[in-house]
Amino acid sequence: MTNLDFKTMPRKKKEDAQSKDTTVKKAKSEESSEEKKPSKKSTAKKSAVKAKTGDFIYPTINIGLVGHVDHGKTTLTEKLSGKWTDTHSEELKRGITIRLGYADAIFYKNPNVSGNNAFTTQKETDGKQNELLRKVSFVDAPGHESLMATMLAGASIMDGALLLVAANEECPQPQTREHLMALQIMGIKNIIVVQNKIDLVSKEDALNNYKQIKEFLKGTDFENAPVIPISAQQGINIGALIAAIQEFIPDHAVDESVDPLMYVARSFDINKPGSDPQKLVGGILGGMVAQGKFHLDDEVEIKPGRRVNEHGRTLWKPILAKISGLMSGGENVDMIRPGGSVGMMTSLDPSIVKSDSLGGSTVGFVGKTPETLYEITLDINLLERVVGSRDELVVEPLREKEALVLNVNSSTTVGMVSELSKNKAKLQLRIPICAKEGSKITISRRLNDRWRLIGYGILR
Repeated sequence: MTNLDFKTMPRKKKEDAQSKDTTVKKAKSEESSEEKKPSKKSTAKKSAVKAKTGDFIYPTINIGLVGHVDHGKTTLTEKLSGKWTDTHSEELKRGITIRLGYADAIFYKNPNVSGNNAFTTQKETDGKQNELLRKVSFVDAPGHESLMATMLAGASIMDGALLLVAANEECPQPQTREHLMALQIMGIKNIIVVQNKIDLVSKEDALNNYKQIKEFLKGTDFENAPVIPISAQQGINIGALIAAIQEFIPDHAVDESVDPLMYVARSFDINKPGSDPQKLVGGILGGMVAQGKFHLDDEVEIKPGRRVNEHGRTLWKPILAKISGLMSGGENVDMIRPGGSVGMMTSLDPSIVKSDSLGGSTVGFVGKTPETLYEITLDINLLERVVGSRDELVVEPLREKEALVLNVNSSTTVGMVSELSKNKAKLQLRIPICAKEGSKITISRRLNDRWRLIGYGILR
């Protein structure tokens, strides 16, 4: 995760595993510091939430950047945050986003300037302090059609979204349509359409593209979403975009009274090859807190967990771990809560978490996480047309023994249809999921060598 640098994470005292299912590497003690339609009346909070000590600012919201491939999502993320989120070697080689990227930005307002030009990401202007508004986390989702499952996993941790549309291409492009439908299915209400690359077209072509965008949005949940023309590459109209984010994407509502849940989008090992065994640190989980709060030293349960074979059956057993470090907004903290991407250092052996092996997991207190489901029953809602394809394809009914890709929360699995009845389907899962009753699960079908979004189901 681009903005989660645990190299300076404070290490906890040596502790043994709390369960036989927990694999633990001992860490050497070392001290260190540290949803409704867009409305003009819907405004973000004017002050950022601060930690109890120091001047640290907690991110208050996750905002996704979605849209067709090469429409400028990563470039805009860098312009707002100062961080380039494509860091994986394959991303650099191919020039596209493959994994979810993360970056944080702090918004300010210059009290001496009126209009959109007052909004900035600069702490000071001409040596004078600007007014702090809030800190946000950005989730840069891949736009390539072959990476739709990754985008859907990212959508589960978004509170609002920026839908990027390139002004130099006809609107909508296939993944523009598919991503918009995904946002609608996932229940993300607050979006802003970003008309990017206006520096590459004439005024007349930009206006024509704007009309195409408005026509595309007509009849959807986002018909009244604002459309902000910008050039991410040249930094044109970024102040207007920040002003729109402040007005149309409010902060995440926080309920601190419930048991915490975290959806894991990434998991990884930060220990370098050849590291001193006495200085190894535990595995890292990255994602979003959906509810409640986690603190340092909390005992947590990770589900579905690890795969085991018992009596000829393949099962998943929960993993127990202790929280040894927390990060939010790129800073070491002693508590994480909803709003912004977060990182959690655990007592787990780093080998367990490497290469996103625990991506899609759910983290909570022991006995307080949703049940592990190997089989699910869904109320099925299919779309009329396949989205994301250049051809107008009708969505055919589900078939028994058909394999479908399912996304819920941050997890992706394959479900085999075992039973069908009117508007209901029972599916056997290749990898189990942890989800609550009533959760929305997106459904994708393989068409022309690509997995295409065809509808969603409600978990029963």
